[in-house]
Amino acid sequence: MTELMQPPQKNKSRIEAIDAARGLALVAMAIYHFAWDLEFFGYATPGMTAEGGWRIFARSIASSFLFLVGFSLYLAHWRGVRWRPYWWRMAQVAGAAAAITLVTFFATPDAFIFFGILHQIAAASLIGLVFLRVPAVALVAAAALVIALPNLWRAEIFTAPLLSWIGLATTNPRSNDFVPLFPWFGAVLLGMAAAKFALATGWTERAAGKELSGWTRPLQFAGQHSLAVYLLHQPVLIGAIFLASLVAPPAPEAPLAGFERGCVAQCLDMQDAAFCEAYCGCVIAEIDQSGRTNELFASEADDTTSAWLGTIAAQCSMSTVHEPQGDDR
Repeated sequence: MTELMQPPQKNKSRIEAIDAARGLALVAMAIYHFAWDLEFFGYATPGMTAEGGWRIFARSIASSFLFLVGFSLYLAHWRGVRWRPYWWRMAQVAGAAAAITLVTFFATPDAFIFFGILHQIAAASLIGLVFLRVPAVALVAAAALVIALPNLWRAEIFTAPLLSWIGLATTNPRSNDFVPLFPWFGAVLLGMAAAKFALATGWTERAAGKELSGWTRPLQFAGQHSLAVYLLHQPVLIGAIFLASLVAPPAPEAPLAGFERGCVAQCLDMQDAAFCEAYCGCVIAEIDQSGRTNELFASEADDTTSAWLGTIAAQCSMSTVHEPQGDDR
């Protein structure tokens, strides 16, 4: 009877620090996705999360997730692959990845997610088994190669749909979440190397069963149920922002802002970013000064409008070519 009244024994093999780290990565991911959702609904500047600090933030989040995937993969199977829990977890991740592909194919067919973070985790968990017995130094060297290769060599053959997930195509396919094998598998290999080092130095033994501060409990809970949190957080965020938009809709976008984005997107197929920004900035300035903006958004553009835009495009193209790009000071 006394034994029944005792609190449940703590799982001495579980490392709370890893659960908390995974939970912290989930919080960071939710912050980024909230910003992306605000952009999608028109509350934030279009393209905000694809550049600058937001871009670095997103890459850091993905890297941390994949590092922890490699770390946990090695700790779970370094004595030998535990096939039953391995395949159960693989089925969950791969099934969730397939569901995301299906949903996004119907929601955003021109940029659906065919190889996002969950696809990468599933593939990395499978390929990572090959590296379980590889020494830590060799893992680090392999990670460096995987991370560097896309910057050193790419080939047209990898643009084929069946090979684009590898990440060595000359141009990346359009997708709302593209996490190809190269360079992202490098983070998994680094996580495996770190786990080997942690075991060799006794860190895992010291960390196992060690309780963290109480404030980390929510992070640990999220980290222990990371797949469920990942799948549920976006519908919750999108639903909340949608409801807010019914009460306080976003301010309408200035007409020329959308025109400029389209100009830049079309230009980037032929020129670099610096040229396109300067060229499209020139076009927008000329249109704005002309006082003929409304002609751009008429239901049918007549020949006069087309000729006028052609003249502006030619003038801005010439002036941009002859202007120095960047700051030479």
